[in-house]
Amino acid sequence: MRKFVNSRAEELKPSGIRKFFDIVSEMKDAISLGVGEPDFITPWNIRNAAVKSIQRGYTQYTGNRGLPQLREYISRYMDERFGAEYPPEHILVTVGASEGIDLVMRAVCEEGDEILVPDPGYVSYFPCVQLAGGTPVAVPCSQENGFILTPDALEKVITPKTKALVMPYPNNPTGGIMTKEQLEAIVPVIEKHDLLVISDEIYAELTYGGRHVSVASLPGMKERTVVINGFSKAFAMTGWRIGYVCSPAEIDAAILKIHQYTLLCAPTASQYAALEALRDGFTDGFASTEEMRDEYDKRRRFMVGFFNGAGMPCFEPRGAFYLYPSTEKLAVTGEEFANGLLRAEKVAVVPGDAFGCAGKYHVRCSYATSMANLDKAASRIEKYIREYF
Repeated sequence: MRKFVNSRAEELKPSGIRKFFDIVSEMKDAISLGVGEPDFITPWNIRNAAVKSIQRGYTQYTGNRGLPQLREYISRYMDERFGAEYPPEHILVTVGASEGIDLVMRAVCEEGDEILVPDPGYVSYFPCVQLAGGTPVAVPCSQENGFILTPDALEKVITPKTKALVMPYPNNPTGGIMTKEQLEAIVPVIEKHDLLVISDEIYAELTYGGRHVSVASLPGMKERTVVINGFSKAFAMTGWRIGYVCSPAEIDAAILKIHQYTLLCAPTASQYAALEALRDGFTDGFASTEEMRDEYDKRRRFMVGFFNGAGMPCFEPRGAFYLYPSTEKLAVTGEEFANGLLRAEKVAVVPGDAFGCAGKYHVRCSYATSMANLDKAASRIEKYIREYF
């Protein structure tokens, strides 16, 4: 039956993240530091808003764009929290930020277009570009530079075929962020080569030591930037599958058409839950989000100290909820370390090369789990290193 399979789909590699998650799900007493999912439960008032919407019979489709009031709140949220002004009519509510990534790539890519993707970066970017007919091009980002994009790194990979740049900050898997000054440094390169920016800001609320800066907030950048965001990380709403895309008018029109023919609209109950998340957030200053971030910060500092003390040099992340320690001093690849640790101590981490070639000697660890689990995992990792290295 292979002749019936699309060649682009056949050539895709399975997700390195899901592989380890599937193994752990069937392993007794295993501790997973692999999947990036908040261990917090969605706040009750948000859950209750969804329940009430169902009780009131709001179970039909919404408009393709999503609830008008939700889009108004998203527009206000982007403006007041991050200084990125997008009107409600240029905002599309999606089935998670993941649909947003797929929509934008399909709306933008022509056969042969090159899309720049930071390496390391989230696992979906390369496949979504390939499925849309484009060519993903890795932009190497080094730990020495804090895993940021630099003007020199961009200039080295830009060609006449380059069409867009993915900006995934705060970054998964490294936890790296880009400051306003660092963003301003690459803007001249973006403008010189007339690039579109696709800014995935799903971890925007999870930064440590300062507020996230959206590239769309910089002078002249909103007109050439698509912002992808969602509710999964900031409001502990992963299973609700609710995200959004903010776009310039022309790109907005294209992604809306694709959305209309594929997903129609995001789940209605989830939209009412998202509306409550923002409405309540503006009332109490996003207190629950900030409490969650503060708890992640404690875990972050604990695990950074552990890895650096255990002989696995670890970049200090300033965003998201991931660590990206190096295995090079142990003289093994990330893949070898992850497989050995899982077999010997039943702790799951993700090999760094699941996120690009730059991750060969790294593993990704999520600290979106309890301190008790992190403490137990640290003890097992320490035992594994002591016995095998």
